[in-house]
Amino acid sequence: MQLIFWQGITHAQIASVLSTPIKDPVPVFLMILGIMLIAPLLFEKIRLPGIVGLILAGVLVGPNGLGLLARDSTIVLLGTVGLLFLMFMAGLETSLDDMKYNADKAVIFGLATFAVPMVLGTVAMMSIGYGVLPAILVASCFASHTLLALPIASKLGIMRSQVLTTTLGGTLITNILALLVLAVVVRAHQGSLTLSFWLFLIPALIVYTFLTLWGVPRIGQWFFQRFGHDEGAEFTFVLATLFVVSFGAELVQIEPIIGAFLAGVAITQLIPQLSPLMNRIQFIGNTLFVPFFLISVGMLVNPGILIKDPRSLLVSGVMVAVAIVAKYLPAWGAGKLFGLDFNNIMVMFGLSVAQAASTLAAITVAYNIKLVDELTVNGTIAMILVTCIASPWVTNQWGRKLKSESVNVQKLADDHIGDRVLVPVANPSTEDNLLKLAIILAKSANGTLLPLHVLLEENTPISPEAKTRQNQLLSTAEMIAHAAVANVDPIGRIDESIDKGIARVAEEKQASVIICGWKGYSTYQENLFGSVIDRIVQRSSVPVLVSRFPLPIEHTKRVLLAFTTEQTRENSFNQSIELAKSLAAELKASLQLLQVVSAKVKTGDLRNVELPPDTPIQQVRGNFVRQVSRLLKTNDLLLLNGGVEHKTQLMALFGKAPEAIAHNHPEIAMIIAYFP
Repeated sequence: MQLIFWQGITHAQIASVLSTPIKDPVPVFLMILGIMLIAPLLFEKIRLPGIVGLILAGVLVGPNGLGLLARDSTIVLLGTVGLLFLMFMAGLETSLDDMKYNADKAVIFGLATFAVPMVLGTVAMMSIGYGVLPAILVASCFASHTLLALPIASKLGIMRSQVLTTTLGGTLITNILALLVLAVVVRAHQGSLTLSFWLFLIPALIVYTFLTLWGVPRIGQWFFQRFGHDEGAEFTFVLATLFVVSFGAELVQIEPIIGAFLAGVAITQLIPQLSPLMNRIQFIGNTLFVPFFLISVGMLVNPGILIKDPRSLLVSGVMVAVAIVAKYLPAWGAGKLFGLDFNNIMVMFGLSVAQAASTLAAITVAYNIKLVDELTVNGTIAMILVTCIASPWVTNQWGRKLKSESVNVQKLADDHIGDRVLVPVANPSTEDNLLKLAIILAKSANGTLLPLHVLLEENTPISPEAKTRQNQLLSTAEMIAHAAVANVDPIGRIDESIDKGIARVAEEKQASVIICGWKGYSTYQENLFGSVIDRIVQRSSVPVLVSRFPLPIEHTKRVLLAFTTEQTRENSFNQSIELAKSLAAELKASLQLLQVVSAKVKTGDLRNVELPPDTPIQQVRGNFVRQVSRLLKTNDLLLLNGGVEHKTQLMALFGKAPEAIAHNHPEIAMIIAYFP
């Protein structure tokens, strides 16, 4: 009897413990970290996206599963941050230039993926007994979608493809329209759909969008110029921008997720894609905050309640079927209209079918004001579960087959110029931009950064202080490379001269390019006997990029390639074109070509050069220095082709043009490219 009694108490205690969610912060956080680590690995083993594992793990440990975790205010807070981060990173991946090239396609797809679900959803919900307003509201949930599978597209390397930019632009359009429908339906249900509502909403939305897309880049540029040396301040500024703009969206009565997306679009032009700051944002978002959101979505799902009421199954089945069909039809129709193949169509469908963020927001608001009942909430959760599993799976399956169709036709990897990037370092405060340029080139080709410091061999032994300084410089360069997740191989060298040391290391390490810093002028002695850079170019068998950056490289807004008619006939001209295109792509800057034609020479021919669509090509006549100087703007990166015609002459290789331009515009960044 006593044994049974104690066994009974033990079982009761165990049941009590199991039915009570964990509240201690340490084991709660430990369990969530365990899910983030284990769930994606397990599901990737069975060839399902890790995102699915996180959602199902949320179902399992949530209040409607084993009850190990409660969806309390902490989970809601972190999940909301993760949702905003997800939309923010979607904005960061959105190139305004790409969207301009695909603006017509984005508008067509956005309107189609809004209108078709609205029509089908309204008809379907009214056919099973819903009123007009509830049916329209549920249909708006079908119209909106969450870019749940965006991390998969990023991992597959198809973010700059045409189908992605079209889908991102369409997402912005359909989500804004769907959330506007929500606001209108709620006001109509409450009887407050008045003229004053429209008079406030429309102007406020226009002003808010303008202030975000126009004001944020300018404030960010000022901040980065003033405090760009502090990496922690840069990251904190980005986070503050995200939440300020998201809060501003609430003030104008639209969802914060729209504000988060616009914040990303606005600030992306200030952050190069391969920069350390972008890497930190993506790492923290994808590793911590976005998984919190996915787990919190899973914790909303209650599979058991779907079978308690037969009508719940009907509502759930209709909502799931309509959500899938209503998102596939616009993707298929738009894809056929744009001439896309089946892989592109399925990626577009996979990205747009997921229902989570806007859907949850809309249905929660509607349920709170008694516009829809619990059956609708249950059906919505079932729809979220099915679409959140289907979306990453479809995107992963067909995204692997998708070849990137980025408007930036070729990368530096095609020419392997970024395979092994050699950059001499002497002063970390002045070489920072050179290292950033080298990292961009290396990462664009998945290559290796080779920071080099040369100590001069003299009659006396190398001092310990000099060796210590060399180690410090190389360690700093290595740290910067690791922060950007770039492969790095630091090199310390002792040689009889700087130029010989650089040239020898370039041969020994099989460098694909050398990046050198330039002060913007030459002394009398350098003009007479040649500078170190002159001798490096003379000795080098690989391209040499002579660079000058008065301002941080990430402030570049336009890459201007200036050339003469004679240079278009040189073999190195196409390499200059590819370099300009790649730099513009990675720095998220516009690209412009400037051809300066001598009055005695006929206009050049660019018919054999492949360029991104709508690349401005301007032809002017007159003096090269005068014409280039006249057209330069603030935050330009001027790219010149140094050629090889002076390599046998005892004189500075630059000639007079680059130095004259640098003298006229001391604030302009310049790269003079020498190709062997």
